[in-house]
Amino acid sequence: MDETTAPTAEASLSWPHPLPSCWVIGDGRPGLENQSLGLAEAMGLKPVLKRVVLRKPWRIASPYVTAFKRFAFSSSGASLEAPWPDIAIATGRPGALPLIYLREASKGHTFTVQIQDPVVRRGGFDRIVVPWHDGVTGDNIVTMDGSLHIMTSQRLAAEAPRWEDAFAAIPRPRVAVLIGGVNSRYDLRPEDMRTLGSQLAAVAGQGFGLLVSGSRRTGETNMAALAEALVGTGAYIYDGQHGANPYLGMLAHADAFVVTCDSINMITEAASTGKPVHIARLPFRRGREGGRNKFGEFVQRLEGSGRVRMFDGRIENWSYEPLREMDRVAQVLRRAFLARVGDGNLR
Repeated sequence: MDETTAPTAEASLSWPHPLPSCWVIGDGRPGLENQSLGLAEAMGLKPVLKRVVLRKPWRIASPYVTAFKRFAFSSSGASLEAPWPDIAIATGRPGALPLIYLREASKGHTFTVQIQDPVVRRGGFDRIVVPWHDGVTGDNIVTMDGSLHIMTSQRLAAEAPRWEDAFAAIPRPRVAVLIGGVNSRYDLRPEDMRTLGSQLAAVAGQGFGLLVSGSRRTGETNMAALAEALVGTGAYIYDGQHGANPYLGMLAHADAFVVTCDSINMITEAASTGKPVHIARLPFRRGREGGRNKFGEFVQRLEGSGRVRMFDGRIENWSYEPLREMDRVAQVLRRAFLARVGDGNLR
């Protein structure tokens, strides 16, 4: 059984006494768990992380198959038993079935928050938190710009000293270059990396230091093409595969960003810092969903709010209100929970 009390930041919201109990449902994937834990932190809660293991067929078909769900949970994972929490949070489809179960088993006591659209059984949750560009509507839907994440100014300030020595040779001002990769809407090819690399080399020639990070989606061939284009620039380059991941350090030490247009998560996190964010274009492909491009719509929305600008080979300087949707969503959920239970009805 895997059940731990997760560390939390200083509570950002006040609660009536006693503090509501909270479970975060996870399956060991940091990308999903961190969104849930970050939201619980922002709500001022002290979550217990419960890593649940689903049996077949529920593991494959969650949340499409919910029949006999009390048998869906393996004893190798955390147990879901009374006393039930006041609030339960999960991200993605793996956590959807456990939330549906908790809401029913607790007879509605547990206020369930699903992050990301489960696509089916939307009425089985108290609140669903989704990006506005998903186009999901309903009485229990909370929309946001971008994605939820765990980046805070306090967390980045704590991370910065760890990377002082590694980045010591990189001159200021520093530009963090965050590279994604192929997805449902964009291609990424070596020729694209060579083009971007030549633009970044020119930026380095203007006196900027480069902190460059690939990701798992970037691919070795693309990273090699980019690295070749940056020879002689003195850039710090992380290939996304080897060594400690400097991503948090780059967010902390950067004075500006260049982020490829395919990653809503990286754009959201960069825009939460309040530092200039430049969006590097990638080749668009139509894909199975026709011509709609939710990634492009997201970038256009941020561009309209003055938070990002398209990268044309120049690093610009401007200020804007940082994108901190986590705090706003946390306030919305806190109010919804208290409106349902009342200030004096917590166990």
